[in-house]
Amino acid sequence: MAKKKTELAFEGKDKEYYEALMHARDIVTKQMQYHAEDALDCTNADKTPRYRLKLVENEDPSIILADVSSDNSRHEMELRMLTEEGNVLQLIEDALQRLADGEYGRCQECGEMISEGRLKIRPYAVFCVKCKSRHEQMR
Repeated sequence: MAKKKTELAFEGKDKEYYEALMHARDIVTKQMQYHAEDALDCTNADKTPRYRLKLVENEDPSIILADVSSDNSRHEMELRMLTEEGNVLQLIEDALQRLADGEYGRCQECGEMISEGRLKIRPYAVFCVKCKSRHEQMR
């Protein structure tokens, strides 16, 4: 059974790729943590509840409804961003596995090598520029 590479076993370009992937993973993980905390946050900066169930005298109910609607929109946006970041995190984990398996940098559609420039910008890329362009045109 072939021994899988570990962090210490990566050398040369593979070590550079590993470090780029780990850096990308750290960034995405921090973004996910921020968006998760923001999505779960139900208080204002002064820690008073956002959702007021009792109307204050002379307060317009439409203001409360607008606040609730705004909070719901923000919550939905944060959850969408969390989903997108989770997808990127999975791409990074898959790229790390391909690196360990010696398959990193190969387009999953045509089998050609992905350019260094593309991998530098997006170390978790799964398609070469040509195949990625074709996928985007189909959408």
